[in-house]
Amino acid sequence: MPREDLSEERQQQILEAAIRVFAEHGFHDARMEDIARESGLSKGAVYLYYKSKDAIIATLLRTMFTWMMRSFRSTIEGSGTATERLQAMMGTFADEIDRMAMAMPILLEFYAVAARQASVREFFAHVYAEFRDVLAAMIRQGIENGEFRAVDPEEAALTFLALTEGLTLIWAMNPRGLAWREHGNAALRLLLDGLRTP
Repeated sequence: MPREDLSEERQQQILEAAIRVFAEHGFHDARMEDIARESGLSKGAVYLYYKSKDAIIATLLRTMFTWMMRSFRSTIEGSGTATERLQAMMGTFADEIDRMAMAMPILLEFYAVAARQASVREFFAHVYAEFRDVLAAMIRQGIENGEFRAVDPEEAALTFLALTEGLTLIWAMNPRGLAWREHGNAALRLLLDGLRTP
């Protein structure tokens, strides 16, 4: 009788172990041996799925942002006014921050890797462009139905993205000094005040 294919389960097991190891040691100091030990698998089994630490990092980057974009897209494409959906979007961001709190040091490391690797910069650029396009479309709908005044939807979307990314970086540097959800909602209120039709 053929053995059940456990490759997807094993890959997830390795990635979850890698998140814990990277969060504790950072990308540079973490070793494949550490990831194998944390995953409960042999070093050979880890290498069977990922040929190097860089391969694990690249997979983690894509996986984490795919999860986030899936969650954001379902919120953005939901029902309600543009204001309600932007408010829901900020709530989704806050939920993701809560969910990924342990992995936040890894996100900071991704920025450092992006400074050194063109392929990672291109990935970030693609993610931001996709997110900005969807947000701009939602803001454009708000303009067309008279909810928002006539602004540049692309610039307004970039402003929203800058707010969330900036808050995330500040929070990652000092999690106890900034309540992400509270400050995110306050920032969004200011943005919406500027967008609304007088």
